Amino acid sequence: MSLEIWTVSGAPSPWRAALGMAFKGLDYDVHLLSAAQKEHKSEAYLVINPRGTVPTVKEGDTTLSQSIAILAWLDRKYPDAPLFGGTPHDAALIWQRTMEIFDYLPDATSGVLSPIFFQGADQATDDLKAASERLQSELARLTGILADTLFLSGERPGAADAVAFPHVRLIQRAMETNPTIMQALGLTDLATVSPEITDWVGRIEALPNVAATFPPHWA
Repeated sequence: MSLEIWTVSGAPSPWRAALGMAFKGLDYDVHLLSAAQKEHKSEAYLVINPRGTVPTVKEGDTTLSQSIAILAWLDRKYPDAPLFGGTPHDAALIWQRTMEIFDYLPDATSGVLSPIFFQGADQATDDLKAASERLQSELARLTGILADTLFLSGERPGAADAVAFPHVRLIQRAMETNPTIMQALGLTDLATVSPEITDWVGRIEALPNVAATFPPHWA
């Protein structure tokens, strides 16, 4: 039985699931869907995932479509290189960090990047400035964690890193592709915002198999 994932290039949720598999060194088959062509809403895909969302991960009789559930399932199915730690204390800490990141970082990131990427915003409006302040506050929380540990999940990469990394990397991507508006919002480059986060991104990207999780259209 092969492990399969259905994804859309650049979408954070399936990227999380792919990172979980990469951290564990798992082989998996990728089904890349085109959002522009609405392939995630096609009849064939809706048979697999009736909500028409990504990701979907499938192995044998198991089909999952929520990224956090996928990470938890991966840990039970493939216990080596645990994503949620090896002790009750570690599990509690990683779950708390994972869910706090999940609850706040995606919305904060979207508040800045959605207007820029999808609406062509090129002026630092009051709304965007407020959104940038919220995002920088969330990045400061990550910086505080990374001041004391190599990864957000501790001494090895885990679920908290899988959830945070796609959003941080999308922020960095915006800094590279839309520098003028990002600079106007106080987000000049990642090293200026947080050396700790910059170093963490480098550690994640240096891990085996992580490069294969990157959005294909970035190439």
